Amino acid sequence: MKTHRLSRMSSALRPLLATLPALALLSACSSTPKAEEEAQAEASADTKVAQRSLASFSKPASEQACYDRAKEPYTALVDAHFHPRPFGGAAMPAPELFAMFDSLGVRFVNYFGIGQVLDLKSGCTYYLDCKGTPASPSVKNDFVNGMDVVAYPHENLHITLSMTFMDLAHPDDIVKTIEMYDKEYPGMFSWAGELNVMKQALLGNKHEPATFESIDAWAPFMAILKERNIPVTLHSDLGNNANPTEFLPLMEYVLAKYPDNKIVWAHMGLSKELTKIPPNMHVSIMQDLLDKYPNLMLDISWDVLYNAYHQWGPIFIDFFNAYPTRILPGSDFVAADSKARDQYAKELEVTSRALKYMDDNAFRHIALGENFFRLMNLDYHAPEVCKAPGK
Repeated sequence: MKTHRLSRMSSALRPLLATLPALALLSACSSTPKAEEEAQAEASADTKVAQRSLASFSKPASEQACYDRAKEPYTALVDAHFHPRPFGGAAMPAPELFAMFDSLGVRFVNYFGIGQVLDLKSGCTYYLDCKGTPASPSVKNDFVNGMDVVAYPHENLHITLSMTFMDLAHPDDIVKTIEMYDKEYPGMFSWAGELNVMKQALLGNKHEPATFESIDAWAPFMAILKERNIPVTLHSDLGNNANPTEFLPLMEYVLAKYPDNKIVWAHMGLSKELTKIPPNMHVSIMQDLLDKYPNLMLDISWDVLYNAYHQWGPIFIDFFNAYPTRILPGSDFVAADSKARDQYAKELEVTSRALKYMDDNAFRHIALGENFFRLMNLDYHAPEVCKAPGK
């Protein structure tokens, strides 16, 4: 089993009214009132249901019990975007994390280090609380993650280790560092990212965004990722409220330069700095790039996206249903030891709410892991979704 220029606006901004619901069609059919959703979240956290084992996914879909969406959780069985360590300070102990995954039925987790580690002398845990404190690319998180996975094996959990040390603005030493990973952790790291192309929130911590010139210089390490079938998750802000597509040309350039690499765009390009982009414009950009670049996938992690889903539910749900094989779920949880131990369950529930309203095909591919298994060439299979009575 295998485990392991910013110039004119993109042509993606073509009119969408012919292909997606108009804003006037927003209705209660795809999202519930906020108060009801919060009540559902509390009920979800308090209700113990029978969980599927990791081993069950090794069987062909036809040999697994079908997934009953009326009785089994709508939260994702795959967390393709999880940070087991914070930007600085102490992390939740690995055994506690593994117990949380197990209790919530999460069987597959991408272990993303924090590639930009805060100065250890600062005592900071969260970068936004420490403006001016440098957040610099480092191997620290990755090495600790690798050691934890070996030290605390769990028979009911499949962890994918990811390389997050890469400085995309200064890529000269990346290949040499990958060689060090090969020596110290042979065959263990099978993902790359989350890597920052442009993250506005980190600019106050001396984050240096990638440029067109530095993107050209990625070629040697991108060739290694392609050869090894390693996906890379990129954080690249789409823009901000003043200019919703200000940084879109950076991501377009990456995709055009490396069309054969498996690239996952984190958070569909959204951020706290971009809360006012028209949803039809946002979806149109994503649709255009998915159509143009077959190896691109979108990551719908982070509770920031929930604000968009809650307000513009039908547009996003229709989009996910139309592109069921191109989406990955994730929580974007950062496991700082200072957090309450029930916080992960809450964030997993919030980031899974969109899954609840997807059709069965999209739910199977996204929530039940079929997209993740295919992307990683894993010998696992998502169960079929049970047919509703009368269908």
